[in-house]
Amino acid sequence: MSERAATTAPQPPEGRYGRRSDREADRRLKVIGAVCGVLGLGVLAWLGGSYLLRETTINGTVPSFEAVSDGELKLHLAVRKSDGTAGTCTVRSQGENGAVVGMADFPVPKDGSSYDAVVSLRTTTRGTTAELLGCTPAE
Repeated sequence: MSERAATTAPQPPEGRYGRRSDREADRRLKVIGAVCGVLGLGVLAWLGGSYLLRETTINGTVPSFEAVSDGELKLHLAVRKSDGTAGTCTVRSQGENGAVVGMADFPVPKDGSSYDAVVSLRTTTRGTTAELLGCTPAE
């Protein structure tokens, strides 16, 4: 009796202990993680790029101001911008009680990459602040 019986490793019944092997589940998680990572980096790059483009087009400051009367402020408007970009900067002033006493839009010419000017802001009462609300490029 020299018949050789084929031996095979015992296998658990199909479907009894889960549908996937651990190796297959790990591979699927790695693929999902990689896709989410790439999408996250893409969104982050898009947001960062749009922020930089918006901020570098035109932005400014009000480094100094002076109340010359109860109805007028003289302020220094300093603007950095891309060459050839025109726009508008909005400035407001508040009184001692915090109420807005003056607000105006000042045009920024397109020539050059910077614009410095001393401008006059009319107020209803004495202004104690000069705050740049923002600059927007012309369309």
